[in-house]
Amino acid sequence: MENSIFRILKLRCRNTLIIKRTFFEPFRSQYPVIYDKPIDKHKKLTFSQKLRKVSDLFKSNCKLFIQEIWDNYSIYPCNFAVNEINNIWKFDGTQKSLDQWIVNSDKDYHHGYSAAKLELSSYGTGIFHGILDTRIPKDGRTTNAGYCNITSAPRYRSFGQQYYYDWQHHNEVVLRVRGDGRCYMLNILQKGNMDITQYDCYHYVMYTRGGPYWQIIRVPFSKFVFSSKGQINENQCAMCQNYITNFGITIADKKPGPFRLEIDYIGVCFNTNNFEEFAYETYKVKDIAANL
Repeated sequence: MENSIFRILKLRCRNTLIIKRTFFEPFRSQYPVIYDKPIDKHKKLTFSQKLRKVSDLFKSNCKLFIQEIWDNYSIYPCNFAVNEINNIWKFDGTQKSLDQWIVNSDKDYHHGYSAAKLELSSYGTGIFHGILDTRIPKDGRTTNAGYCNITSAPRYRSFGQQYYYDWQHHNEVVLRVRGDGRCYMLNILQKGNMDITQYDCYHYVMYTRGGPYWQIIRVPFSKFVFSSKGQINENQCAMCQNYITNFGITIADKKPGPFRLEIDYIGVCFNTNNFEEFAYETYKVKDIAANL
């Protein structure tokens, strides 16, 4: 069973190497005035206007910093209910729920022909749809093509600090989706302190059913496979669940054609029936080779 999972993941993770994680910088996005980058390109701000905006940003970040201290050092414990789903991303029909995601494909980086969109349905759910094209561009460099991806936008705390999702009190990710029968890749990223090269990722394949019915997909954290630079790492290790920065869904199943995935919510849960810590062997490949 483990060998079949690794074989499937290796086939799909090769395309994740070309996914560029060039998200916007925190300070340049939150403080455009400081970097002399006016919001309106056709109208430059005066020095007094820049100073006023910087002052407003500083005050808002100070309030946010005080709120963070209150949340971290509150005398009231952070209680959570077991076997209850905690929604992290919920599509509720608002534009704000769409702004939490970044959509990209190989067409965005000029070495592919795939296209993808993330839109709201008439019921308020999110629809990740598009066309997957596996044609390889004739540029002499690209060897793999055909992927579309959505990734949660990075969050920042006060004064541009990196925000980390703390899921150490949960043991599985839960999705309510309505698919088209194709396979999608679930990605958990740990950019920052845990991954200074920004290439490490945890993957697992999500199988969807075609048809009009919704399905609840539960994937334990212990099932996610560790990969680096798009390749499954031989030395597997468990996920550090309190340093999660992004969550993504990728389609790269080598099957050209249209795809459609409708998403209601993505959350985490503490399942009392799940006792597994890590599903794969954690031996060191180099140590075994040295003893032979």
